[in-house]
Amino acid sequence: MMKGYMKKLFVGGIPFKYGDQDLAALFTPFGQVISAKVIIDRAMNRSKGFGFVEMNAADADKAIATLDGSDLEGRSLVVNEARPMVPRDNR
Repeated sequence: MMKGYMKKLFVGGIPFKYGDQDLAALFTPFGQVISAKVIIDRAMNRSKGFGFVEMNAADADKAIATLDGSDLEGRSLVVNEARPMVPRDNR
C-alpha cells in the first residue's frame, strides 16, 4: 500500500482550538494521514497555530495544491513541504 515516498508537511494558520485529530481530519480527504501533530506552547498550554502532517507524496501534493492559501475559520492556511529544522544558535 505504500506507494512512492512520504512527505512531511508544515501546516500554519491552524485555528488555536484544533488538536491532532482535527488536523488529521483536515487532510484525510486527500489520502491516508500517517501522522498529524499540532505544536503546543508548553508555557501557555495551547496550540501555537501550526503543526505537521505526514502522508505519501502524491497525496501530500494534492493537499498542498488545494489547502495552501485557503481559508479555515477566518485564518489563512499555509501548507507546504516541511523543511528540516535548523538548529538554533543559543548563544
